[in-house]
Amino acid sequence: MATRSRPRLGFIGPGTVGSALARGLTAAGYPVSLFGRRPERLRRVLDRIPGGRRSASAQALVDTSDVVFLTVPDDAIRPAAESLAWDSGKSAVHCSGASSLDLLAHAADQGAAVGVFHPLQSFATAEQAERNLPGSAFGIEASSDALLADLREMAASLGGTPLTVSGDKAIYHASAVFASNYLVTLLDVASSLWRTLGLSQEDGLRALLPLVRGTIENLETIGLPDALTGPIVRGDVGTIERHLSALAEVAPDVLPLYKELARRAIPIARAKGGLDEEAADRVSELLDRREGGGS
Repeated sequence: MATRSRPRLGFIGPGTVGSALARGLTAAGYPVSLFGRRPERLRRVLDRIPGGRRSASAQALVDTSDVVFLTVPDDAIRPAAESLAWDSGKSAVHCSGASSLDLLAHAADQGAAVGVFHPLQSFATAEQAERNLPGSAFGIEASSDALLADLREMAASLGGTPLTVSGDKAIYHASAVFASNYLVTLLDVASSLWRTLGLSQEDGLRALLPLVRGTIENLETIGLPDALTGPIVRGDVGTIERHLSALAEVAPDVLPLYKELARRAIPIARAKGGLDEEAADRVSELLDRREGGGS
């Protein structure tokens, strides 16, 4: 049985996401071309992609590629697609997690298949992103079965898991922001508290990261709700009250966040079975009482 040849891929705007995908897919055997408006950055990217080709213009890249990835900032996706000529032999794909196929309406109107290929991963640098891609989920949408099959195959070739995403993409993306961006935010809050202990925030982060890794391992192995530990699960009102008093004194701006997360933890603890109804009520009453500033 003949093996179907892999599509020629083009990347317009090879920044952090585009360059990581281009390098990974090249290693998986896909022919790749790139176009970018910053020659020096494009040269550095091409230096790391054996066999990668530079296109003279964005339109030239579209003309010589089967699947074109518009890996530009989210606000630039629609204008970039609208600046190009497409036809029924082409596919246009963006990598935004917050948007659906509508950003590529111009390409679709001209007969192209359109799709979304969103790696559900943190992209701090291209090198780190490339290392993190294996094992990641990829949120995928496509206007045709053929493009859907191509995108699923690309995700698998990167060592990832393809997921067909429907519904409101903003909710999908907000979920990712909670899990990644706001984890960083929470660790910034947590590590900054170490300054009140006579230590640096860097000391705090180094000390807390093994705890974070252990928590993630628990989530991977025993899942929700069992991975939740701590004073909420135990119904340890005394400890929670000491937390509230200490935060009110040294970090009052953090207090509302602590209380909101504590309230969110109560139903998880109840589902785990470590917090009975009476203890849950005591914790809730404490949080409500402290909300009003009572002792």
